[in-house]
Amino acid sequence: MNGLDRDIMLENLDSFESVWDVIVIGGGATGLGTALEAASRGYSTLLLEQADFAKGTSSRSTKLAHGGVRYLQQGDVSLVIEALHERGLMMKNAPHLVHNQAFVIPTYDWWGGPFYTVGMKVYDMLAGKLGLGPSKSLSKEETIEKIPTVEQEGLRGGVIYYDGQFDDARLAINLAQTCADNGGSLINYMKVTGLLKTNGMVSGVIAQDLETGKEYQINGRVVVNATGVFVDHVIQMDDPEASDIVQPSQGVHVVLDKEFLPGDSAIMVPKTDDGRVLFAVPWNNKVVVGTTDTPVNNVSLEPRALEEEVDFILDHAAQYLTKDPHRDDVQSVFAGLRPLVKTSDDKSTSQISRSHSIIVSVSGLLTITGGKWTTYRKMGEDAVDKAALIEGLEDLDSITKEFRIRGWLRHVDSANPLWFYGSDSIAIRKMVDRKPELGEPLHPDLPIIQAQVVWAAKNEMARTVEDFLARRTRALLLNARASVEMAPKVAELLAQKLRKDEEWQQQQIQHYQELASGYILN
Repeated sequence: MNGLDRDIMLENLDSFESVWDVIVIGGGATGLGTALEAASRGYSTLLLEQADFAKGTSSRSTKLAHGGVRYLQQGDVSLVIEALHERGLMMKNAPHLVHNQAFVIPTYDWWGGPFYTVGMKVYDMLAGKLGLGPSKSLSKEETIEKIPTVEQEGLRGGVIYYDGQFDDARLAINLAQTCADNGGSLINYMKVTGLLKTNGMVSGVIAQDLETGKEYQINGRVVVNATGVFVDHVIQMDDPEASDIVQPSQGVHVVLDKEFLPGDSAIMVPKTDDGRVLFAVPWNNKVVVGTTDTPVNNVSLEPRALEEEVDFILDHAAQYLTKDPHRDDVQSVFAGLRPLVKTSDDKSTSQISRSHSIIVSVSGLLTITGGKWTTYRKMGEDAVDKAALIEGLEDLDSITKEFRIRGWLRHVDSANPLWFYGSDSIAIRKMVDRKPELGEPLHPDLPIIQAQVVWAAKNEMARTVEDFLARRTRALLLNARASVEMAPKVAELLAQKLRKDEEWQQQQIQHYQELASGYILN
């Protein structure tokens, strides 16, 4: 198994003398799921991403592989069944990254627990043999035992249920590696700037390498637009008159110290003031709390949390935790944009279905949008089925239901700081054995060592300090201030590996400081 090497991928692109079967635009969950689906079936597959893999929404989720309790309440049972099934497959196919997480719904005098006691039984039943454990009612004492810091005033008891938790950006990198292991070519920092057409039909893409400025004209039998909140930009390259199909919605999360939720259980609050659910979930020795649902009109690769969104999360968290979190307790705040498919009526974004949609334009451009991380594999399967149908590709069956993702390891030790690499952690440890200085930590507050930088540059296509600190490791989300202090050493190690000069290092450090300032609350 090779790593992801951008130079090799560019050579693949230069030396490919035929027409690609499938060109995927977008390197988030949907694009990577689609590319892996296509490559694993044996189609020649090229994925192009304008920034870094999972740079947008796909690294900014609530980190849950879940069926969606809220969708059950909204009556979207088919989505819940599909997501619960896919959750089970994620756990089987990437057990090093996806694990079982207990959730407690505390019940109080001011709102009842009956829907949740009954609703969670339905949730268990819909999961069937891929269920993670039966839900059950808890007494007040049992609830406090599970969540020692839960607000006790008015507490009646609780309901416990089980869902999945994972690391989104790490799964994205492992999907990219798995796709490459199966013959796919994937290139980050390669921006699609236009579409090629033959007789009015889309026949490829025009792309620019953002590192060198070189332009490429690339032919493909089918082009899949899997660009999340940016799908309308690509649709309008095809048809400037096309109306928008996505209503972006912003979700914000704050990250707190473990002391706010010291046990292993997460909290799920079923109804906030805006009708959303709120989660407080243990993650990487911290607590992720969110999320919001704010309609936005402008899409950006770096969305920023609004003050009122941060206040909303902290105020709601304070209602359910004995220790009220304040702004100076927040170690990082991050925002992501959901690509919700517009509806004809004026539903609030929290009511718009999370099901995915596939749209084929008159010119043959295939767009897939909506959906959620948990259903990434199904989205890829559906997109490639449709692509094969419209382009008459050879009829090849999907094999991704039972397909091990790179790093597959059934039992990982979460106390080992390299646990999320799965089977690849052995190679990183061997690097340290050969060069002990690579075992030095980059910062006293985060368990990240120098060897991880070298590994990311060599095997995971990390091209920038941000790639490493935001996505190859999660330093930016876990402790934004500490990550800024790590940036100079990361820049130095990356520069050695990527053959960059001192000026590049200084630019990288400055860029990262500016980026990270948006994750730190003043």
